[in-house]
Amino acid sequence: HVQLVESGGGSVQPGGSLRLSCVVSGYSSHSHCMGWFRQAPGKEREAVASISTDGSSPYYPDPMKGRFTFVQDKMNDTLYLLMNNLKPEDTGVYYCAGASSPSCIPYDYWGQGTQVTVS
Repeated sequence: HVQLVESGGGSVQPGGSLRLSCVVSGYSSHSHCMGWFRQAPGKEREAVASISTDGSSPYYPDPMKGRFTFVQDKMNDTLYLLMNNLKPEDTGVYYCAGASSPSCIPYDYWGQGTQVTVS
């Protein structure tokens, strides 16, 4: 039974930092594509960081580059999203997710989400 459990969300002021965690069980996160996503009120879910299995560096969309860092603790099957210099537009529910296909599409497994509020 695959489970992804996020934690670490909260409320911060603009310019602040947060560290989100995602504990993975029933699934080898280091053998699959993994990602962090977020959904703001009234908006579609978007990817904020992802990592594939080919050993390349994590991918970040432009708005996240230099501010977000995706860390993978392979020994403990835990993912982290380090977020610095947070902005009000970073507000949303953040999810970690995993894909079972080597193509990284689609993401099959999702956590319950953790709320991040920047104001």
